[in-house]
Amino acid sequence: MNQSFWLLGTLTRILADHETTEGRYDLIEGTFQPEVATPMHRHTMYSEHLFVLEGEFSVHTEAGVVVVQPGENFFIPRGTIHAVVSGPAQSRGLVVASPSGFAQLIKAAGTAADPSGLPPTTPPDMEAFARASAEVGDEVVGPPPAVRNR
Repeated sequence: MNQSFWLLGTLTRILADHETTEGRYDLIEGTFQPEVATPMHRHTMYSEHLFVLEGEFSVHTEAGVVVVQPGENFFIPRGTIHAVVSGPAQSRGLVVASPSGFAQLIKAAGTAADPSGLPPTTPPDMEAFARASAEVGDEVVGPPPAVRNR
């Protein structure tokens, strides 16, 4: 399995989902453009575990901000309000969502990537994102955090 989609400025590759893991987890690779931020949100049905491969990510939670570097990881328990912000250069990471659910959101709200690897020229469909988020139990609770000025 290898399905690629653009979701909110991030090229995502679904490496494993409910079909290949009996619903136990999703394995997603994300390649973020510089300084892309997710909205503040929470997953009510699954946890998220981020493993950084290159670049850096800032994970914003109610407890503060943690910068995660290559070779490091950060676990986000189910129900934790958070946002993920990529660093000043392209950043790449793996996410394990357990149980499965995140891949379903990507497939429903993302834009299929073409072989060029270039991002879509149209803005994301935020209504489709909101519907897909609700279907998997995700709640958007605020705007993205401010991106650092460099």
